[in-house]
Amino acid sequence: MNILATGGAGFIGSHTCIELLQNGYNVVVVDNLQNSKEESLKRVQEITGKSLHFHQVDILEKDALSSVFARYSIDAVIHFAGLKSVAESSLVPLRYYHNNVTGILILSEVMKQFKIHTLVFSSSATVYGNPSKLPITEDFPTAPVNPYGRTKLMIETILKDLQASDSSWQIALLRYFNPVGAHESGRIGEAPGGIPNNLFPYISQVAIGKLSQLKVYGADYPTKDGTGIRDYIHVMDLAHGHISALKKLQSNPGIFTYNLGTGRGHSVLEVLSAFSAVCGKPIPYAVVE
Repeated sequence: MNILATGGAGFIGSHTCIELLQNGYNVVVVDNLQNSKEESLKRVQEITGKSLHFHQVDILEKDALSSVFARYSIDAVIHFAGLKSVAESSLVPLRYYHNNVTGILILSEVMKQFKIHTLVFSSSATVYGNPSKLPITEDFPTAPVNPYGRTKLMIETILKDLQASDSSWQIALLRYFNPVGAHESGRIGEAPGGIPNNLFPYISQVAIGKLSQLKVYGADYPTKDGTGIRDYIHVMDLAHGHISALKKLQSNPGIFTYNLGTGRGHSVLEVLSAFSAVCGKPIPYAVVE
């Protein structure tokens, strides 16, 4: 099968490309490289010993995207491409709505044009907002509290309406929590530009001296050590989840929603302590507002 991965050069996309190649799929990647680097795909090929096809294309550019579909006989799409910062989405919401929501509209139209109806969508657990209890299950009400989360829920709604209108569509909506880690080779991982928005890459940069200390945002939460708790899932487990979803769709038409997480939360200080123990040095931190 030929799989198109939009945003395939990014953190989750590149690790999923490894899984795809190692599971015998042919891979085509489109990515505008706004938040990623082509180098990650070179390393994917180095790790797997297999080649993939890359095109620097923005999914908002319908003609350019169509030309990629015309060039390859695509069987299914895994859709990662999108802006993903919760904080940034509150500052520039129109940019997020345009990029993420218009992006899925264009992608779906092109898929329909080329009679491709199998799609795995990289959604997010942010669609649940602030749940009344834990752990979160797939039947929880959705109530996102930021523009980023609302774009994800809008995309899910669009895809549900699309599948309801045409039963030939096979769609998996994957809502996942906090991806962390790297491929065991150490050749690819999470390498954000600028100051990281996420805990693990921030701790990594403190550990190597690039940043002076970790800022822990609050220590008076109702948790055992007062710091915020999140469900962290290893990126390779997440990549495996995408392959499992793809395989399910091959024999089960319809639309399915799955949470991808560990079901166990860890606090900021627990993560900090574990990271410090593994790298063999203390990680400076300060509690801030």
